[in-house]
Amino acid sequence: MTPKELVVALFMAAFSDHDPQAASQLVSDDYIQHNPQIETGVAGLTKLIPLVEQSGMTATTHRVIAEGDMVVLHSTFENAHAFGAPTLAAFDVFRVQDGKVVEHWDNLQPVPEVTVSGRGMTDGPTEITDRDRTEENKALVLGFVRDVLGGAAAQNVTNYMDPAIYMQHNPSIGDGLAGLQAAIEAYAAQGQVITKFEPKLAVAEGNFVFVASDAIMGGNPWAFFDLWRVEDGKIVEHWDVVSPIPTEMAHSNGKF
Repeated sequence: MTPKELVVALFMAAFSDHDPQAASQLVSDDYIQHNPQIETGVAGLTKLIPLVEQSGMTATTHRVIAEGDMVVLHSTFENAHAFGAPTLAAFDVFRVQDGKVVEHWDNLQPVPEVTVSGRGMTDGPTEITDRDRTEENKALVLGFVRDVLGGAAAQNVTNYMDPAIYMQHNPSIGDGLAGLQAAIEAYAAQGQVITKFEPKLAVAEGNFVFVASDAIMGGNPWAFFDLWRVEDGKIVEHWDVVSPIPTEMAHSNGKF
């Protein structure tokens, strides 16, 4: 199986078939877990699956992108009350090695009923195009993360996006550059200033580029998992899942 096929098979075994034995055969013996609430190793995964089945939670995957040995799933979890909210938006990132899934990162966020832009957290285009521009698009997005979100050269924002064409799926932010600037100002007024934004994982396939970043916001550690869609050399659309990083975890692997 390709890395993408392997990861989709694992996700199906865990969240659709609820088959711990099938799932355990797809991961390595030293499977590394970064979800703060799940213990590392195969045991953590196999213990989780019965809880998912008992809770009645269901998963719908909207996007799957892969680059090399890394695979990203963009999903919605319904009936997820046992895991924190009725509906959760999620990014799951997997690393594959020697035909097994060997490492997992994720971020989860409750989905609100109303968003500023009117868009949902997971809707929008899903087709992967422009695979021949993967590296170019990845460099563009990482430049945007460094200069704009990281603050290295925020004045260069229009090098990366058309101010009028930036479709937003973050539930608290409006469209365009104006929406992004208004959100940054609102966060700052609430004391939620970002003082660190460090990319830790980046996965690109064609017109989609995913970046997971370790951040400090309002003096506290946060994880930002972002997905951007690029068209004709400009960023045109954005999805994200944002969550605080807890101080206590079920393992010593850290969030990243």
